[in-house]
Amino acid sequence: MFGNFIYFIIVLLIYLIYQPPEEIVLKGLETSIIFGCLIFIFAFLTRLQFQRLEKRIVDTSFSRLDHRFHAVLIQQSVMAILLFAIDIYGLNLPAYFVNLPLFSTFPTLLALLFLGLFVTYLAIVWNYAYRTYKRLYRADIPRLSYVISNISFSIPVLLPWLLLSGVADLINILPFDMPKWFLNTTVGQVIYFLVFLFGVAIIGPAIIKQFWRCKPLENSYARSRIESLCNKASLDYEDILYWPIFGGKMITAGVMGLVKRFRYILVTNALLSLLEPEELDMVIAHEIGHIKKKHLIFYLVFFGGFLLISFTIIELIILSIYSSESYYWIITVSGINQNIVSSLINAFVFITLFLLYFRFIFGYFMRNFERQADIFVYSLFDNSKPLVSTLGKIATSSGHSSDRPNWHHFSIKERIDYLKKCETDTRWIKRHDRKVRNSIVVYLVGMIFIGGIGYYLNVGVVRPRINNKFIEKVILKEIEKKPDNHNLYRLLGDLYYEKKNYEGVREAYEKAIQLNPESSHVLNNLAWLYATCEDESYRNPERALELAKHAAQLERAPHIFDTLAESYFVNGMYEQAIQAGKQALNLAKRNRSYYREQLEKFEKATEISSN
Repeated sequence: MFGNFIYFIIVLLIYLIYQPPEEIVLKGLETSIIFGCLIFIFAFLTRLQFQRLEKRIVDTSFSRLDHRFHAVLIQQSVMAILLFAIDIYGLNLPAYFVNLPLFSTFPTLLALLFLGLFVTYLAIVWNYAYRTYKRLYRADIPRLSYVISNISFSIPVLLPWLLLSGVADLINILPFDMPKWFLNTTVGQVIYFLVFLFGVAIIGPAIIKQFWRCKPLENSYARSRIESLCNKASLDYEDILYWPIFGGKMITAGVMGLVKRFRYILVTNALLSLLEPEELDMVIAHEIGHIKKKHLIFYLVFFGGFLLISFTIIELIILSIYSSESYYWIITVSGINQNIVSSLINAFVFITLFLLYFRFIFGYFMRNFERQADIFVYSLFDNSKPLVSTLGKIATSSGHSSDRPNWHHFSIKERIDYLKKCETDTRWIKRHDRKVRNSIVVYLVGMIFIGGIGYYLNVGVVRPRINNKFIEKVILKEIEKKPDNHNLYRLLGDLYYEKKNYEGVREAYEKAIQLNPESSHVLNNLAWLYATCEDESYRNPERALELAKHAAQLERAPHIFDTLAESYFVNGMYEQAIQAGKQALNLAKRNRSYYREQLEKFEKATEISSN
C-alpha cells in the first residue's frame, strides 16, 4: 500500500513540472478521440492481465501467485502513471483548461482535476484486481470497499501540497501586494514552505482521521488495556480510534501525530477480534515505540533532506546533461522545441532522483525504524513472544508469504528471526539502536555537506557564472564542430535573448536565417526583437515587418500573428495591426487576456490617429 504514496507523489511532480506550449498541435476532437482510445486500451489490457492471473490460481503455487499478483499490480500502476504522463505531455490536456476563469484564478483546482484523472486510472486497476485478490487471499471484502480503501489510504499524502498550493492561490487573488511580493522571494518561499510543512505535520492527523472516517473506540476491555499500556509508557494522546481500512479486516494498527492534541492511536476490528490480549499489547507497544524513538519527526527531516538534495544535485545533473552532445543532437535532429525537451529532462531527472532517494535512503530508515519499534517492546515487557505469534497471524491471515520483503519493511520472517535473536542475547537490542543512531548521524552530516554545496551553487557567486557561461560555451563548442547547423545558432540566439545580449541575439538569429530562411521560430523571435527591443538602437521596424510576414506564411500560431500585428503597429499600419491581432486572438487557446489587451492597444492607436 505504501507504494501508492509514491505513485501519487510522482504524478503530482509530473503535473507540476509541465509547462503548456504556446500552441496546441491537435484539435479538441482529435485529442478527445485519442484520450478515449487510450483509456479503453488501458482498461482492456488491465482486465486481461488479471483474468490471466485468475485462471492460474487452480494450478499454481500460492507463493508464485502472490509474487505475480503484486508484480501485475505494480506493472499496471506504472502503466497508469505513463498514461497520465501521455495525457499531460503528449495530449497537452491541461492546456485546454488553463485559461478558463475558474482554473486560471485557482490553479490548484485544475491540478486536483487531473489528480482525479489519475485516481480514476488506479481505480480501474483495483477494480479489475479485485476478483483475483478475493480468490487468491480469500478476502471477505466488497469490491467497492476494496477500491475505496486503496484510494482513501493514499490520498492524504497530497494534503501538504493541497494546503500549500490552495493558500498560495488565495494570497494571489487578494488585493494586497505585500504577501505576493513575499511569496515571490526565495526567503519567503522557504519560510512559507517550512511553516506549512510543520503546520500540516501537527494538525494534519485531525484532518486525516476525518478523511479515513475513523471513529472513537468505545469503552471496552480492549480500550482499557490500550489506555493502561499507554499510561505505563507515559504516552500522551488525544484518542484511540477504529481504523476502517479495507473494511477493518486487516490486522494492523497505526499511530499519527507529533503532539498530544493531535495524536491518535488507530486499530482495526480484525486486530481486536483476532489477537489475544497479550498480542494486542505487543502491537500497541510497537506503535508506542515509533513515538518514543521520534520516528515521525525524523520522517519530516528525511523529507526535508530530499528537498535539500534536489536543490543541489538536480542542478548539477541537468547542467551535465545540457553539456552533452546528445542533448543538442536531440534538439537539432528532432526539431522539438527546446523548452519541451528541457521540461521533459527536468521531470525525468527529478522523478528518478525521487525514486532513488525514497527507495534506498528513506526505505532504509523505514525498515530499520520498524525493527527498532519491534524491539522497543523489551522496554515494556520481559519477552516478545506475543509479538512473534502476532506476526505469524498477520502472515497467515493476509495470505502473503512470510519471506516476502518490501522497500519499507523487513519480511515477517526476518522480523521474527531478529526478535528471537534478541530473546537469546539482549545485546542485539542495543546493537540495532546504535546502528540507527549512527545512521542518522551520518545522514545529518551528509545533509550539512550537501546543503553547503547547494548554497554555494545556487545562492553564492557560482550560479550566475554557470548560468552566464556554461551552456553558452557548450553551444559555441558545438558550432565549431558544425558551423552550418542552423539549429545551433537558433539555440544560441534563444540563450542570448534570455540573457538580454541583444547584439548576440541579432548575430545568431541572422546567421540562422542565412542557413535556413524557413524557421518560423527564428523569424518570429528576431522580428519581435527588431519591433520591441528595450534598447532602441536595435530596433528595425522595416526588417521586423519583413520577417514577421515571412513567419506568418510558414506557421499559423497566435504568437506568430501577435508579432506580425506588433510589427504593423510599430510601422504605423494600425488597420493591418488590428487584423493580425484579431487572427492572433482567434487562434489563441491560452493567454487570451494578453491578446485582447494587444488588440485594444491597436484599436486605441487607430482612434487616436483618426482624430
